[in-house]
Amino acid sequence: PAGSTDAAAAPAPAGSAGSAAHGASAGPAGSTDAAAAPAPAGSAGSAAAAPSAGACSAGQLCLWERPRYGGPRTVHELAGTDVDSCVPLPSGTSAQALANRTGRPVTTYQSAECGETGEFDTYPGGGTWVPQTPYRVRAFKIWER
Repeated sequence: PAGSTDAAAAPAPAGSAGSAAHGASAGPAGSTDAAAAPAPAGSAGSAAAAPSAGACSAGQLCLWERPRYGGPRTVHELAGTDVDSCVPLPSGTSAQALANRTGRPVTTYQSAECGETGEFDTYPGGGTWVPQTPYRVRAFKIWER
């Protein structure tokens, strides 16, 4: 996955996170851009407005380094991702907020190897916004369905 960087500051309200279920997996490739998107507090499973348009486009999985959509944003699209495969984040990086707009379930993992001995959660596709993950995400899988 290639990365491009652009500085975008977009204030945004926290989004609603979909229900998280343990046990699924998924995976895409992506680009990186620094998007500072401060947002009010929210938590996985809570309903609130999604970040402003453009923060994460339809068809993308967006991961932010810090809670509430703060810090650098990494964007992954289905076209550049091996579906049903573990996609580790670059060494030394992690994510603490995400938006799943792929239209497919995505499982995030605490383990960089998608190991199920650490924490993992599956988020439905199409518009799941998670302002703060319950652990540092180090890998993910995008599921076929």
